[in-house]
Amino acid sequence: MGELHKYLSSHVNHMTEDLVKLVKAESPTQDKEAVDHCGRLIQRMFYDAFGVQPEIFPEERQGDHFKFTLGDGKTRVLFLVHFDTVWDKGKLPIEERDGKLYGPGPFDMKSGIIQAMWAMKALKETTGGFDGLTIDVLCTSDEEIGSLSSKALIKETAKDADLVLVTEGPVHDNGALKTSRSGVGIYELIVRGHSSHAGSHHQAGRSAIKELAHQILHLEGMTDYSIGTTVSIGIVEGGGRVNVVPDYARASIDFRVKTSEEAERMVKAVEGLTPFTEGVTLEINGELNRPPMERTPDTVALFRIMQEAAWTVGFEIDEAHIGGGSDGNFTSGMGVPTIDGLGGIGDGAHANHEHIVIGEMPKRTAMIAETLKRIGTEGFQRG
Repeated sequence: MGELHKYLSSHVNHMTEDLVKLVKAESPTQDKEAVDHCGRLIQRMFYDAFGVQPEIFPEERQGDHFKFTLGDGKTRVLFLVHFDTVWDKGKLPIEERDGKLYGPGPFDMKSGIIQAMWAMKALKETTGGFDGLTIDVLCTSDEEIGSLSSKALIKETAKDADLVLVTEGPVHDNGALKTSRSGVGIYELIVRGHSSHAGSHHQAGRSAIKELAHQILHLEGMTDYSIGTTVSIGIVEGGGRVNVVPDYARASIDFRVKTSEEAERMVKAVEGLTPFTEGVTLEINGELNRPPMERTPDTVALFRIMQEAAWTVGFEIDEAHIGGGSDGNFTSGMGVPTIDGLGGIGDGAHANHEHIVIGEMPKRTAMIAETLKRIGTEGFQRG
C-alpha cells in the first residue's frame, strides 16, 4: 500500500465524519438559505484543512458560488463540484447501514467534494504541498437545475485550466470514470390553435392538442439509438374544458446527442419545427443546455494517467460514456481535457436508495491524490 493510500485508509473514519456532516447539511437547490448553510460548512472544512479562504460569488436567488485556490505551480487543475441536491429537506433519512451511507446527496455528489478535499489533504500531509500545481476548486450551487447562474463562471474559470476533474459519482455498476457524456438540449414547445364548441362548431376549431400529438410523434421519431441520439417528451399539458376544442397545448422536450455535429443538427431540427395543421402556430423556446463532452485524444491522455494512478493504488479502472450531462460538458466543449466520475462508489442518484460505499472512499481518493502527484511532478502532456 502506497503512502497516500495508507494515509487515507488510516483516516477513513474522519472522511466519513466529514461526509455525514455534509449530507446532514441538506441543500435542495431552490432553498438558498439551506444551500448557503451547506456552503459555509464546506468553507470551514477547507479552512481547517488548508487555512484558505474562498473567493465568493454572491447570488440573489440561488446559493452563493465560491472558489478555493491552492498552490502556485505551473500546471493548473480545476476541480468542479456542486453542493446542491434534488432532495427537499427531510425527504430521505440519513443512516449508515451495511457499510453504506444513505441519504440526500452522498452519491450526487457530496462524497465527491470530500474525496477531492481529502486527496489534496493527503498530498499536503505526505509531500508537504502541491509542487508543480495550482489547484482551483470551484463549488457551485445550481447544477441540479441546469447551472444557469454558474455556467458563465465555470467557463471563465476553466479558461486558465490545463485539465478539469469533475467529482460526480462514477458509473454505479463498475466504478468507471466518465470520459464522454451526451450533450443536452432542453426546449419548450407551445402550440396555439383556435377554440370552438366541441359539438356544434367542431369544424371551426383548430385543436392545439391534436397538433401537439403530431409534433410529439415527429420529435420522438428523431431518436436514433445507433448514433446515440434520443428525444423524450417529459411534460405535456393543454386544453381547459372537455367540451371545447383546445386552443393551447405545450410540451417539454429533452434531447441527448453524442457529438457537436449531431447537436447542431438537432438544434436546427427542433428550432425549425413547422405546423402539421393549417391555422395553428408554434412557439419554440430553449437551447442546447450542455454541449457534448466528447472523448478526445487529450481526454484519453488524462484517463491514462488516472488509470496508472489506480494501478498504483491497487485496482483497475475503466472508462465509459454516459447519457446524462454535467458541468464537465461545459469545459470539455471549450477544448479543456475533462474527466468525470471521481466521486464515491455508490448508486441511486435522484432515487430513494441513494448511497455510497464507505469502504471504497480511501482508494478512490488515493487515485485522485496519485493523479495530482504525477501531474505536479511530470506536468500534463496532451494526447
